[in-house]
Amino acid sequence: MAETQRKPVPRNDDGELDTATAFLSFARECVLKKTDGLTEEQLRRVMVASGTSLLGLVHHLTLAEQVWFGHHIAGGPDPGNVGMDVPAGRTAAEVLAGYRAAIEASDAAIRAAGDPGKPAAVAIDGRCHTLRWVLAHMTSETARHAGHADILREQLDGVTGR
Repeated sequence: MAETQRKPVPRNDDGELDTATAFLSFARECVLKKTDGLTEEQLRRVMVASGTSLLGLVHHLTLAEQVWFGHHIAGGPDPGNVGMDVPAGRTAAEVLAGYRAAIEASDAAIRAAGDPGKPAAVAIDGRCHTLRWVLAHMTSETARHAGHADILREQLDGVTGR
């Protein structure tokens, strides 16, 4: 099997926020790499009984970025349902561009908050968790789905690696 997508984990250790954002960025890059070189049909292909596709994972993570950083940290609108069903009519290119845009907006919200100990602007289940908590949550969520994406990609064409 080709391991064409292998990349070392971040070595950032210059501070709490720097390290946290480096690992979140790494997980995001891993998800996006899984889509490289695939056709629209391959990105939409359901490979497991749950109905998950690579494009569905990216769509879900886009909404998760918007909920956790855009809504809870920055105080913006709640995008609502964070499911994996890609809306009809959205192309793969649009979904991928949407994820990249959501990442940029999230990174701006993280920079604006600045302090990992800063409480969220919008409560989560009645409690204003900190940016630190949201970063940890989104890193674990993104890394978990990067693993799912790796398995889906391997099923599609044998490409592996993080």
